[in-house]
Amino acid sequence: MTATPNGTASAETSTRKAFVRRFARHRLAVLGLLVLIVLAIATFGADVVAPSPRGAQDLTLGPTPPSAAHWFGTDELGRDYLSELLYAGRVSLAVGLAVAMLSTAFGTLVGTIAGYAGGVVDELVMRITDLFLIVPAIAILALALEALGQSTPAIVMVLAAIGWTYVARIARSQVLSLREREFVDAARSIGASPPRIVVRHILPNLAGIIAVNMSLTVATAIIIESTLSFLGFGVQPPSSSWGSLLSTASGLVGTPEAYLLYFPGLLILTTVLAVNFVGDGLRDALDPQGKNL
Repeated sequence: MTATPNGTASAETSTRKAFVRRFARHRLAVLGLLVLIVLAIATFGADVVAPSPRGAQDLTLGPTPPSAAHWFGTDELGRDYLSELLYAGRVSLAVGLAVAMLSTAFGTLVGTIAGYAGGVVDELVMRITDLFLIVPAIAILALALEALGQSTPAIVMVLAAIGWTYVARIARSQVLSLREREFVDAARSIGASPPRIVVRHILPNLAGIIAVNMSLTVATAIIIESTLSFLGFGVQPPSSSWGSLLSTASGLVGTPEAYLLYFPGLLILTTVLAVNFVGDGLRDALDPQGKNL
């Protein structure tokens, strides 16, 4: 029988519903998604949500602990710390999302080409990938940022240039398996070109694992950016990120101003946990062998 358009649409709708049901049953993933949505709205909408304008100072106020007037307290310049955290979070989340999209797209492209082509192409691409994997990432990142400058676009490009390797290896391993499947052999037998086979038959079957790895790359990128900023190689003033706020407050442990260190650290931890929960939920929901339909 030939599948009718209505039959195909019905099957796609059923697949989407099964995905939503699986994801909804993963309570931590749903909670993580809600947390990420709230953080995204609060940070990217900071111009509306933040209690004070960015950088607004009150030098007579100085650092004050959390209170009803300033929920997260104020810093040494008298700036509302909640507002500063929201504006800094905009940079941290933007870096994480941009790095995840760029590294996932490039890594998937490289891994798919290597896996489908095989032979000399596969060997060459994988040896180059291994070369990127064995270099000490933090040292290379610090040197690259010193050479390129420490602007946010430069940080994104350098992090993406390092992060694509893991996605490439995963995509390659999946493509090596998929290219031997019956539906790929059938496509070859009717004269489908390699690009068409990759685009129409292989990439759709990589969607699940790509989505999971992209979500986890967001968390990794936020952690690495925070590490770089903490070491002084990341976002530079007047811009700020959660990592740079951590770096600024690093000497305040055990002092009354220690809250300036705790809040950005807590936000980084919360974001990373939420992203990982969402990644776990996506992995379970997109698992074709899942039984909880």
